[in-house]
Amino acid sequence: MALNSDGDRRGNRQEFRVKIWGARGTLPVSGEKFHKYGGNTICIEVRCGDHILLFDAGSGLHPAGMALKAEGATNVDMFFSHCHYDHIVGFPYFKPFFKRENDIRIWSGHLAGQKTTREMLREFMSPPWFPAPLDICCAHLETRDFAAEETLQVKPDLTIRTGMLTHPGNAIGYRIDWQGKSLAIITDTEHEPGKLDKAVLKLIDDVDLFLYDASFTDAEMELYKGYGHSSWQQGIRLAKAANAKSVGFIHHAPFRTDGELDQIDEDAKKEFAGAFSAFDGQIIEL
Repeated sequence: MALNSDGDRRGNRQEFRVKIWGARGTLPVSGEKFHKYGGNTICIEVRCGDHILLFDAGSGLHPAGMALKAEGATNVDMFFSHCHYDHIVGFPYFKPFFKRENDIRIWSGHLAGQKTTREMLREFMSPPWFPAPLDICCAHLETRDFAAEETLQVKPDLTIRTGMLTHPGNAIGYRIDWQGKSLAIITDTEHEPGKLDKAVLKLIDDVDLFLYDASFTDAEMELYKGYGHSSWQQGIRLAKAANAKSVGFIHHAPFRTDGELDQIDEDAKKEFAGAFSAFDGQIIEL
């Protein structure tokens, strides 16, 4: 696995590449203390050969959309973990929505049986929360509903496994296996002290990389009990138990500075060599 800073989109039809467009959680931040790791909220791009997948629509979706527009990308699948503000704030500003030739499929499963994906999107873009309706998006938008633990047939040669996470209002975790490599995205989940979540373990079993909600430290967990987030130390416990090769920490708390994330990165590597704090613009080749 190669970890790189932002760079050109060089690749081939067999590439399995991850790009972090937003690694922050709760709300976007800016300023001199947040330059290295960035301030955009969750948006993760995954390339499986020619397939373009986007996970969550935080503020990182805006630069992702600008890049995809410049590239001329016309076919995208977008997946929601859930629809709290920090994971949808970028949705109305995704440039590929505004080109008729584009085909975009949008998937969600955290509200299965309560609300469809289409209903959810219409609420994102409706008064008084947003001035223009979903109908301003002239691309062909297709919505796909699923239930947690379903395996999604995204393309004839691409399936994604799903699982329910522990978060207020629900959240979905995802696992992608491609060309003998694997990635799991586990954002917005709260662990119970002293226990390892079986749903998470199932998704990250023997995985090459999983991106994990590390909003807090173990010492902070009691203060933020019920917020629906986890710690970097729990990420390492899970990685060891599941025989995962690498874990990247995401959903950084908005108060977590570059210096503090550097320290977490250093401390984590002492416990697990494959651990790292993810940052905006980071490219990971599996």
